[in-house]
Amino acid sequence: MTGPVEVSWFAALCDDDYELLGVAEPHLLSSWQHCRDIVLAADANGFDNVLLPSGYQLGIDSVAFAGGIGPQTRNIHLLLAVRMGEMWLPQLARQLATIDQMTDGRLTINVISSDLPGQSLASEPRYQRTLEHMTGLRALLDGEPLELDGEFVKLHLDPPRIATVAPGCPPLYFGGFSDAAKETAAAAADVFLTWPDTVAQVAATVQDMQLRATRHGRSLRYGLRTHVIVRETEAEAQAAAQRLVSRLDVETGQAIRERSLDAVSAGVARQTALRDGSDGDGYAEANLWTGIGRARSGAGAAIVGDPDQVVAKLRAYQHAGIEAFILSGYTHRDECDLVARYVLPALDHAPLRPRLRS
Repeated sequence: MTGPVEVSWFAALCDDDYELLGVAEPHLLSSWQHCRDIVLAADANGFDNVLLPSGYQLGIDSVAFAGGIGPQTRNIHLLLAVRMGEMWLPQLARQLATIDQMTDGRLTINVISSDLPGQSLASEPRYQRTLEHMTGLRALLDGEPLELDGEFVKLHLDPPRIATVAPGCPPLYFGGFSDAAKETAAAAADVFLTWPDTVAQVAATVQDMQLRATRHGRSLRYGLRTHVIVRETEAEAQAAAQRLVSRLDVETGQAIRERSLDAVSAGVARQTALRDGSDGDGYAEANLWTGIGRARSGAGAAIVGDPDQVVAKLRAYQHAGIEAFILSGYTHRDECDLVARYVLPALDHAPLRPRLRS
């Protein structure tokens, strides 16, 4: 697959910013000032979108942050992460419509299906809860009455008066690797997100999801969430990767991985398997380094190399069916500049257009 791709950056709202993995530094912890600087840099550097992650114990609130940062941005879209079931659905719809208005139609939504703080559900009912909330959210943001008698959502009400800038629900980005997660995405998402993996495995995931979406009478776009370490030479990039984990011990890495509410998900299990199958230097295949996964419960690999190698790897994923990239790197502020300098100019990426009212 060829053509323009969407290229996004990552704002470390979830306390996931380090110079050396596992070595906490107060100025890199999630805060309004630090995360604001990352988002404004990504906007100035020409990224299309920026993911605002959500974690109960892992930093500042994504929805509140989006309301504050949105009016300060000029062109970048906000990929706002919201955990389904954490907020009362009608109020969530009003909040999202308000933020969409505050950003002149530059809102996109990252649906999260992990456990709620203090509550745990098995995979299938958890994804059923997510599906019902996605269905209800889309109806309300589409301006339609909600008539739903589900297992988790039982609501009969008109949509709120406050509406998005353009008619309709902003795009819903969603990822998950269990069968229940994939069926939820096929039935209700707009963009299916996958974590870093070999190019062949990413292609197989896209093909699987295409079949599932077709069975639901739908089509999806596909996105890849991955870290990047790019330097002028491959040797410099590999040295930066090794420096990143040079102070990380096994116990600290395990403690970091276990903090997340999705630490035992199928997706995390796949990232662990990818890391376990890598070579002695941590590479699962050329330029795909799994060392980052030693201290992360989610996306656990990075594309490592010189500018040509990183761009070639992204293009390989694009040919596998990926149409959107959500990139990140350590530190997020510095790597944002490096990716903008070395990678963005070589990619055919068309900025997302605000969803203007017709």
